[in-house]
Amino acid sequence: MSTMTDDLYSQLEGQPLQKISQQLGIGPAQMAGAISAALPLLIGALGRNASQGDGAGALYGALQKDHRGLDIGNVLGSVLGGGGQGNDILGHIFGGRQPRAEQGLGQATGLGNDKAGALLRVLAPIVMAYLAKRMFDKRQAGQAEADPSPQVLGRELGQEHQRVSQQGGLGGGLLGAVLDRDGDGQIDLGDLLKMGGGALGGGR
Repeated sequence: MSTMTDDLYSQLEGQPLQKISQQLGIGPAQMAGAISAALPLLIGALGRNASQGDGAGALYGALQKDHRGLDIGNVLGSVLGGGGQGNDILGHIFGGRQPRAEQGLGQATGLGNDKAGALLRVLAPIVMAYLAKRMFDKRQAGQAEADPSPQVLGRELGQEHQRVSQQGGLGGGLLGAVLDRDGDGQIDLGDLLKMGGGALGGGR
């Protein structure tokens, strides 16, 4: 069964990935590995948030109000042009852990903190547009899921968080290092770097 992460990655392959590579000054192979690590981190974090309190309801409202009806290609064009509110979205996704997310992704992929942060700011609005399309355009997507609701969103994201965590790899390891461990803000990335050998070279 294709995961949300795999589905969105497949939509970014080709020209979108090339545009992001050019914008950030990173080679396509390294960018492919970085995106394949960043997407499970972002979507897994949203799944964790949706499982807490009214997290699913708040996210559902944001998708419906600000991201519904947006095309991923158009969002990418806006983001690369300086729009997209990526930093604000990251603040909602990671809260005070945003610097840890940027540090972890930067070290594990070799991008460094600045470019990892820039990549997350590009991807965050794209992830939101993808989730809105998945939630509200289900008939178009050929999915016979129940009518959209915060409960459906929370369930789907919760399942994705579980899959990311169980699959491990660089994305799952990052998710655990950034969100699921209590720490002092420092991430021990020794094990992540071993897992990230493929990402460092651009493999998925």
